[in-house]
Amino acid sequence: MAKKGDLSNFERGMVVGARRAGLSISQSAQLLGFSRTTISRVYKEWCEKGKTSSMRQSCGRKCLVDARGQRRMGRLIQADRRATLTEITTRYNRGMQQSICEATTRTTLRRMGYNSRRPHRVPLISTTNRKKRLQFARAHQNWTVEDWKNVAWSDESRFLLRHSNGRVRIWRKQNENMDPSCLVTTVQAGGGGVMVWGMFSWHTLGPLVPIGHRLNATGYLSIVSDHVHPFMTTMYPSSDGYFQQDNAPCHKARIISNWFLEHDNEFTVLKWPPQSPDLNPIEHLWDVVERELRALDVHPTNLHQLQDAILSIWANICKECFQHLVESMPRRIKTVLKAKGGQTPD
Repeated sequence: MAKKGDLSNFERGMVVGARRAGLSISQSAQLLGFSRTTISRVYKEWCEKGKTSSMRQSCGRKCLVDARGQRRMGRLIQADRRATLTEITTRYNRGMQQSICEATTRTTLRRMGYNSRRPHRVPLISTTNRKKRLQFARAHQNWTVEDWKNVAWSDESRFLLRHSNGRVRIWRKQNENMDPSCLVTTVQAGGGGVMVWGMFSWHTLGPLVPIGHRLNATGYLSIVSDHVHPFMTTMYPSSDGYFQQDNAPCHKARIISNWFLEHDNEFTVLKWPPQSPDLNPIEHLWDVVERELRALDVHPTNLHQLQDAILSIWANICKECFQHLVESMPRRIKTVLKAKGGQTPD
């Protein structure tokens, strides 16, 4: 059956091509499946104007939310990011001559590029700490990658034996709710975990030290004297190295501060801003270890196996991985400057 009505630009091009190839109106209509009237109209337009244009974009129902309405809806989103679809629709309809439904609101928001997502979780940063983060970023905004290569990064992290994941879903029938294959076992307190302390620099991975109990000042002093000191004196024999640590209470204890004062001629302790895990690249190494743990074919069943797995994964982190993290420091500093000391996505 011959097609009638408006054609797409591609179909119009086919009509013009057929006529220019010497085919008659009847032959073109038979070849392309369009009516003779359509063939004649399209080719006549091309001969007179030198072009053809489809009017299909004007077909269909007129959009209820025009550009002005989209700007209004965008302002509602900016004013309250947590507003529900119902609340946005209600607020939009206030004072409007033509109301819209929630389906129209959803379609409009998607057209504008908005989607409902879970908010990214970031630590709450106080005004005082925001200023300190900004001061740190300003003081180091001119540091190059070569400067950051002189920093040794450190931190503690805890890895759990078992993980709870509320997003796990299974396929089961109504009467299979207690079938063993349909159960996810849980252990109180996650079955325990292993805490480790580690350090690294651009040059090499440092030691990873298991911590059998909660780390206090005495235990941290042993780590500093037994691991930090030999690492810094070996990697930075010219005494141009910086040691980074966060502001955990055991790190700021008097016995720790006194120890660093006694060795300030060998390396410098970097004055670190509070609430700044986004600036510490070692956080990404903990993520690497966590991902590798979850990807193991045989998962650890006790804390001893978990500790061995963590140590093995740490020892096999490739050099390119941690060097890339150090090389990202200038970008991290710029991001904190741009955020005026606030939260960053790193």
